[in-house]
Amino acid sequence: MASRAIKSRANIKKKHPSTAVIAVAAVIFAFIVSLCWGVWSVGSSWLSDLPDYKSADAYNTAQPTVVYASDGQTVLAEFQLENRDPVEINEISDYALKGTVATEDERFYSHGAIDPWGIGRALVNNLMGGDLEGASTITQQFVRNTILSSEMDDISIKRKVREAYISIKLEEQYSKDNILLMYLNTINYGSGAYGIEAASERYFSKHASELTIAEAATLVGIPQSPTYNNPINYPENCTKRRNVVLDRMLSNGVITQEEHDAAQAEPLVLNPTEPSTTGIEAYPYFTSYVRDQLTNANGKYAYSKDELFKGGLKVYTTLDVSMQEAAEAAAREKEQAAGDNYEVAMVAIDPDNGYIKALVGGKDYDASQVNMATGTGGSGRQAGSSFKTFTLVAAIEQGIDPNTMIDASATAKLPGWEVANINHTNYGTKSIADAFAVSSNTAFARLILSIGPDKVVDVAKRMGITSPLTATGSLTLGSESVTPLEMANAYATIANGGTHYDPECVERIVDRNGSIVVDNSAPKGERAISAEVAHAATEVMKGVITKGTGKAAALSNGQVSAGKTGTSENYMDSWFCGITPQLSVAIWFGDRSDYSHAQRVPSGMSAASTFPDFMNVVLKGKPTEDFPKAGDPQYKSDFKDTQYHIGGYYSSADDEDKDKDKKTDESSTTENGTNAGNHHGTTGDGGNGTTGGTGGTGGDSGGGTTGGTGGGDSGGGTTGGTGGDSGGGTGGGSGGTTEPVPIE
Repeated sequence: MASRAIKSRANIKKKHPSTAVIAVAAVIFAFIVSLCWGVWSVGSSWLSDLPDYKSADAYNTAQPTVVYASDGQTVLAEFQLENRDPVEINEISDYALKGTVATEDERFYSHGAIDPWGIGRALVNNLMGGDLEGASTITQQFVRNTILSSEMDDISIKRKVREAYISIKLEEQYSKDNILLMYLNTINYGSGAYGIEAASERYFSKHASELTIAEAATLVGIPQSPTYNNPINYPENCTKRRNVVLDRMLSNGVITQEEHDAAQAEPLVLNPTEPSTTGIEAYPYFTSYVRDQLTNANGKYAYSKDELFKGGLKVYTTLDVSMQEAAEAAAREKEQAAGDNYEVAMVAIDPDNGYIKALVGGKDYDASQVNMATGTGGSGRQAGSSFKTFTLVAAIEQGIDPNTMIDASATAKLPGWEVANINHTNYGTKSIADAFAVSSNTAFARLILSIGPDKVVDVAKRMGITSPLTATGSLTLGSESVTPLEMANAYATIANGGTHYDPECVERIVDRNGSIVVDNSAPKGERAISAEVAHAATEVMKGVITKGTGKAAALSNGQVSAGKTGTSENYMDSWFCGITPQLSVAIWFGDRSDYSHAQRVPSGMSAASTFPDFMNVVLKGKPTEDFPKAGDPQYKSDFKDTQYHIGGYYSSADDEDKDKDKKTDESSTTENGTNAGNHHGTTGDGGNGTTGGTGGTGGDSGGGTTGGTGGGDSGGGTTGGTGGDSGGGTGGGSGGTTEPVPIE
């Protein structure tokens, strides 16, 4: 029986699926595969052009560039497009940390990058007519605000998919605490404040670590709508939102009921801080110069606006705060003594590397952002006789010994040019070194024409002058406009023994990742003049301070120094450029107005005295140093240029004075009479006479008949002669008109 049953089952015919069923199944399978393939293809295309989310820089949005003084502590500026100040998580109030999680994503630490439960809850709540509720996690919000910020306004599924994908990848790479910190350092809190620290400073003038419960809740509530929850512009909206945050902090156990009630009862009290509109916080003339150097498209740094204002750089400058303070104090002292119209600009450079240690560009940066120290926004000023230094160096390079004699008489009639010493002083025949010390215009006019103005231009350019220069004789008298920065830099070439370094305001730059991207700690200089020439020039320049026009620049601590004074035509600019082995300093003093409106430098005042006012402070307590030593240059033996009265004896001050006396005697009419009216008026500061010549005494014809020939303000002789047979004559006539004062 059993075998028969088995046999019967064996004879049963098997049923197979019909062709139609197979076809339908195949179509369904193909549809599913196609759908999956389509979804995969679309999804792949949406994810094909994602930003580089694996790099930390992708999430580091705009960060300020901070500029420091050389001490690495003093902040000079924060350049930024967004007011942002990233902090570490331990620098944020616990109320702000937990309040943010309670308000924005209460399950943040328990779900992944995406919160399906949160999405469902928000969907139900929104469909039931409750308050509109978002479903994005803190991670998603962070991705949206940083790496996908350009797609923030896109509400398409594509953007949601991209956001979710990057969020998942982000949580694979960073901890929850790190993501929360990055979120709090980047979110918009209104009023230009990005990040919790910037918001704390903006609204409460305190650090994020110091926030109270009410203050933390105020800030936590702002990002939902930075405009309408702004505590400054919409305090009522802000207070309502703050109280919602406090409710959520209570329900999530962040605060107690008592703390909740007390915080809600507090009025909204702000202590706002207005952010700087320029980003500059200290020493604006120097700091603005640094900014301009960093962004100069043709300069060595050439940072774009985005790189500087968003890049999160740390710029460590060369500025020495103590020297800067001393420079500003010395400048203020001079300005206060001179009056409202006068200003001081000065630059101090380290000769050993070109570092700018101090820079004063004027009296008031807010009133005028024209930087008189650098020429930024304007131009330089005529340097007067401080430019004679380049003629001196060029002459030494040509083999002319500074001990060579030269004609330094009162006037010099040269081809196409007549030059006079200041106050028409006659120095007679002097050595070039002595003529430099007393700043004889006639001597150096002869010297530049003898060696060739082009040689002086070449020397000045090699030493650091960058302003345009014209190769004419008047160049030695400082007829061209230059800046204190150029002059300090050029004189530094002499101070260090002949090596030129470009002026440098930046020591190093560190990027947002902590890597040094610019290192100027060991700048390379170029040999501009020989050590022998630099030494010889320095020895001559010492005489300006010890026996010449720069006696007021002498230092009190015994430190050896050298330099050169300078005064432009009509005494509109006063200069002093001084060097020690430690510093090269150029000082300008005057009225910054254009020459047609500027006032002359006050009588009895010059830039020279500001040099010790500054240097005595910065060198106090420091050991004295000597300039670099070197042998003598190779001089020509017995150099002589008779055309320009160089080499040999040509005149003396005594001889010319005797000639004057002889003419005086010849014009007298009796033994008792003296010639009146022929002498200049007494000379005031800067060369303008104050009174004309006085009438003579005695003599048959009485006093002088004409006024003094000089430009005395009060005219000529004031009284006739007295005594004599015919009595006194009439007083002298009016003095001549004021003449331009020669450049010193």
